[in-house]
Amino acid sequence: MKFNDILGTIGNTPVVRINKLAPAHVKLYVKVESFNPLGSVKDRLALGVIEAAEKSGALKPGQTVVEATSGNTGIGLAMVCAAKGYPLVLTMAESFSVERRKLMRFLGAKVVLTPAAERANGMVRKAEELALQNGWFQTRQFENDANPDMHSRTTALEIIKDFSDEPLNYWVTGFGTGGTLTGVGRVLRKQSPDTKIIVAEPEGAPMLTSGERQERRADHAATGSHPAWKPHPYQGWSPDFIPWVTNHAITEKLIDEVITTTGPEGMKCSMDLAQKEGIFVGISAGGTFAAALKVAQRAAEGSTILVMLPDTGERYLSTPLFADVPADMSPEEEAISLSTPGQHLPPKAAA
Repeated sequence: MKFNDILGTIGNTPVVRINKLAPAHVKLYVKVESFNPLGSVKDRLALGVIEAAEKSGALKPGQTVVEATSGNTGIGLAMVCAAKGYPLVLTMAESFSVERRKLMRFLGAKVVLTPAAERANGMVRKAEELALQNGWFQTRQFENDANPDMHSRTTALEIIKDFSDEPLNYWVTGFGTGGTLTGVGRVLRKQSPDTKIIVAEPEGAPMLTSGERQERRADHAATGSHPAWKPHPYQGWSPDFIPWVTNHAITEKLIDEVITTTGPEGMKCSMDLAQKEGIFVGISAGGTFAAALKVAQRAAEGSTILVMLPDTGERYLSTPLFADVPADMSPEEEAISLSTPGQHLPPKAAA
């Protein structure tokens, strides 16, 4: 398969059956967004917002692009801007993983760090300031309608096509900007109305569960964190405000249920997916999968469930997800290294 540039490879990610971790009475599938070229679902968003701005004339040739990011959107934008020739400046809270900064800089972007204490609101405010001061184009991922629109045109239609031969009873997703939730949710409501839309969010930051509304956009800026928000390990998942794009999903009644998951649950599911299914994903994917398992346990016999897995585990090497994974040999590995030839081989092979 040939493409004119790397951007043509975005989307059409695979849906994979879960065999060992799924309860026997349901069919559990995952949509593996790490198959996008820069490893996350945010590659779709990045291409969508840039092409919409080009089409409208809001983004001029050679103009600098600026965005606030926890990492994945910034990495996706760095790819898109590199391919299209736009300078890119990204703002990011210093609490997010170091490998994300390095990836964005490797792709040619400039990364401006904001204080961890100011959280997501701080990095958004910094991006707004830079855009205003310098005349840069701000993609505004948290409030840009091109974000969910891209998911309605791509992610949602891929799901509809992949489940054209069987009913899809549940679709489970987390939310960062809310682009995937709102964009896919709109299409499912129209084309697969019997599909229940389940949203996962951190137990420590149950903003949707709390029912308190505090959306954020440029003309409705939140100066502090949502009252229900507390720090959590799910990087890129549930910022400390309810994004305007997520607010659409609330007002349009696209959400059937919200399920909370703990950090340890998410990290365990991420590791289980790697070690029992061979699917390598990050913490937010693990959290979404943990919520899906809760749905699966009570789902009716024969139910079909699809879970969004937003990114690759390589974004989390410096985070608690890998804290217990040693770089040096374990005692068991040292014993293997020192063993005599054939000692640990199966009997027939050793004979």
